[in-house]
Amino acid sequence: MSAGEGWSDVAELWAESWGPAARPVHLRLVESANIEPGARVLDVGCGTGEFLAVLASRGALVAGIDAASGMVERSRLAVPGADIRQASWERIPWPDATFDVVTAVNALQFADDSLAALDEAVRVTRPGGLIVIANWADRALNDLDTIDAALAVADGEEPTPDGDLRLPGGLEAVLRDSGVHVVEAGTIDIRWELPGSTALLRAVLLDDETSDDAEPYRATVLRSAQPYVREDGRYVLDNTFRYAVGRVAGDALDGQDDA
Repeated sequence: MSAGEGWSDVAELWAESWGPAARPVHLRLVESANIEPGARVLDVGCGTGEFLAVLASRGALVAGIDAASGMVERSRLAVPGADIRQASWERIPWPDATFDVVTAVNALQFADDSLAALDEAVRVTRPGGLIVIANWADRALNDLDTIDAALAVADGEEPTPDGDLRLPGGLEAVLRDSGVHVVEAGTIDIRWELPGSTALLRAVLLDDETSDDAEPYRATVLRSAQPYVREDGRYVLDNTFRYAVGRVAGDALDGQDDA
């Protein structure tokens, strides 16, 4: 099974558990990129379509790609009539200079080669258009990573260290390396709330939540999440995304970074 089709298997659960979580990121990116009605916007790694729906509600002419067929199907339900295709970073299926803005939320880290991926994003963006990327910040800023690290240890592995894209300046650096001029960068706080332990387990373990082999992992999740449970049984985890906005070379540029 391809990695993309693995995501297909959990598309419905993903939409239920994670889809609303990134809404603060989506709203900030729309504002930072000043996306207006009629703007042609491509979302790379569109997942289950929540960002596409936000963009469409602002009047943008949206398109999306995702490597997983199940995610594509779910996105098409979220934004009927949008041009959503199964594809990956390596080959974005539109001609040069098609879009005013290309976005990628929690997606660039899945590209085999981040620079090659951004080269494709630049190719399909018009001169003077924007590239907007965002992903999880470093682990120290994310309560969720406490659970992730505990699961890694339970599986006999070391917790994955922060990649460059999660660290301060990482997104800006990869944009600059692609010849894109950074105009804004920052962090966005996200509070992830779940009504109880059942919702937490479904969200973290996804399709493995009910399997017979999952009992040790269920116990690990609940134990590591104990600091985040409230008296009423809700789980509240505070997390952070990093984002950067860059402008593709064109007449609108003065040749200098603003961030």
